[in-house]
Amino acid sequence: MGRRIRVPEVRVIGADGSQVGILPTYEALKLAEEQSLDLVEVSPRAVPPVCRIMDFGKFKYEESKKEKASRRHQSTVVIKEIKLRPKTDKHDLAFKLKHIHRFLGEGNKCKLVIVFRGREIVHPETGQAMLDQVVKASLDVAVVEQKPIMEGRRMVMIIGPRAGVIRPAGASGAPAPGDQAGAAKASVPPAAPAIGPRFGAAPTSPKP
Repeated sequence: MGRRIRVPEVRVIGADGSQVGILPTYEALKLAEEQSLDLVEVSPRAVPPVCRIMDFGKFKYEESKKEKASRRHQSTVVIKEIKLRPKTDKHDLAFKLKHIHRFLGEGNKCKLVIVFRGREIVHPETGQAMLDQVVKASLDVAVVEQKPIMEGRRMVMIIGPRAGVIRPAGASGAPAPGDQAGAAKASVPPAAPAIGPRFGAAPTSPKP
C-alpha cells in the first residue's frame, strides 16, 4: 500500500471503480494523494499489479462490520447430554422429556446416555427399551441421528430437531406436557378480598 509499492508501474482502478489505466507508480501515488485517498495493491500477482484508489481506513472498517454481521447470523448447534437409567421412573422421565423438547426447540441436539450400574450391564435390552420410549415420546419434534452404541458401561444415542420445530430465540411455544394444569391455574383470577368496615367508621351495633 502507498509508498511500499515497489514496482515501476501499476494498473489503476479509480475510487469510483473506473479503469484509469496503466500508470507509473509515482503518478498513481500522486493521483491518490490529490484525492486525499490511498493507493492499495489489490492484485499483486497481475502483470502489472492492480492497485485501487480508496479510503483504506474506511475499507477496513466496512470489512470489520461485515465480518461481525456474518458471525452474528451464524447458528451454533450445542449437544446437550441427558443421562437416564434403564429403570428411570415415570416422574423423572417426564421431567427429562420436557427438557429434551425445549433443547430441540432451540435447535440443539440431545445426547441420550443410559448409564448401567452393577449387573445392569448384562441386560442392555433394558437400556434400549428406555431409549425407544424416549424416541416414541419425542417423535413429533425429534429424529434419530445416531443409533444406540455402547461406550463402556454407557449406551449412547443422539437425536436432533425435526425440520420445522426450531423456534426463534425468545419465542414461546405450546406448553409442554404436564404444564397444562399450571397454565389453567394461572388463568383463574384470584378471589376478590373480603371488604370490611372502612378505617375510622363506627362499628355497627347488633340488632336486639
